[in-house]
Amino acid sequence: MDLKNKYMKNSNISVGLDIGTTKIVAMVGTKNEFNKVEILGVGKSKSLGVHRGVVNNITQTIQSINQAIEEAKSLSGEVIDEVVVGIAGQHIRSLQHSDYITRPNPQEVISIDDVERLIQQVYKLVMLPGEEIIHVLPQEYKVDGQAEIKEPIGMYGGRLEANFHVVVGQVSSIKNIGRCVKSAGLNMGNITLEPLASSEAVLSQEEKEAGVALIDIGGGTTDLAIFKDGIIRHTAVIPFGGNVITEDIKEGCSIIEKQAELLKIKFGSSWPGENRDSEIVSIPGLRGREPKEISLKTLSKIINARVVEIIEQVFLEIKNYGHDDQKKKLIGGVVITGGGSQLKHLKQLVEYITGMDTRIGYPSEHLAGDTGKAETSPILATAVGLLMNALDHHKEIVSQDEDKFEDIQGETDSEQSNKSEDINPMVDRRKTILDRWVEKFKEFLDNA
Repeated sequence: MDLKNKYMKNSNISVGLDIGTTKIVAMVGTKNEFNKVEILGVGKSKSLGVHRGVVNNITQTIQSINQAIEEAKSLSGEVIDEVVVGIAGQHIRSLQHSDYITRPNPQEVISIDDVERLIQQVYKLVMLPGEEIIHVLPQEYKVDGQAEIKEPIGMYGGRLEANFHVVVGQVSSIKNIGRCVKSAGLNMGNITLEPLASSEAVLSQEEKEAGVALIDIGGGTTDLAIFKDGIIRHTAVIPFGGNVITEDIKEGCSIIEKQAELLKIKFGSSWPGENRDSEIVSIPGLRGREPKEISLKTLSKIINARVVEIIEQVFLEIKNYGHDDQKKKLIGGVVITGGGSQLKHLKQLVEYITGMDTRIGYPSEHLAGDTGKAETSPILATAVGLLMNALDHHKEIVSQDEDKFEDIQGETDSEQSNKSEDINPMVDRRKTILDRWVEKFKEFLDNA
């Protein structure tokens, strides 16, 4: 029974870690009997060592991670040793790539091994110096010239071809995140692109089929993910977010950053026509100085100028994907999420600029019914998505461990030692490409 306990221990608890520019969130959760995510504890801390999604102070980032993890531990009462981490930042870029393999025996049906061999081939693409492939996401397959195949496994064919969406990032930025997580005493179970995590949390399958653009407005970056026919079509990270709006208010109104942030949250609006000239807010002066009076109309003009710039940058990316083309039209419109989505009248402004239907994305669809209001806020969309990714990742590992346990159960010690040599290649083959990449990355960190 001890062996089984070793495999099944904590099998349903997972942790998502969102290392953002303004905050670091550690979210502990499990799946209930209805397959909904139940949040057991959320730890938050101010992010001090991250700028525009990229770590620029290792020591401060480690302290912030520790603080968030400790809070999550005390609230959930769980031991945290492995986390799934999100990655974003201005260094992320994506590209489209087509590749093919010729199968040695066309008389056999296409297996998962053939698909993995094709994906593995894409990982060997030569990137710019200092860049590394983070995700290889298959879009559509072709078998012997027959196009628009979503699932080629089980079909006959000699030539297997596919279009891929390849996400690329700076090696140094990825290693720095890994170093922070490891130095905080945690194992990195998986690494995933933050816009993909957010989309898991806030988009429905119907929206992904119809075509939808997810805009996640964070503190340092604005992430974009475009889906059509249920497949990821385009990703982009724009190096502006809520912090530049705060910075503009600070400069424009000659006040300190803390006051600028409070002004933005309490009185900020992205639609200047909303405020009358007579509406004024008084800000306490510094150290015995006179209070400052700021017109809300002026405030919303400052906010509007920067928000329009961010949305136009995003809309340019949507146009680059080919939204104007009838076949690529996004019927599901736009979904905005992240902390920046809570700015008043942002939905109306996005509709005005893009001409597309817009809604605010709440990560409540996949959460258990009794989840608190704070946990279903768009601010935590990425953390919820990372937790969902962690739970799925954990489920795969547990099912592999269960298979291993069943194979080992009932065998003698000598049979086990012979069998273990046979088991490992099988388990290896069933691991995803990303799992292997994470393992190599962990090895690199251990040796560093």
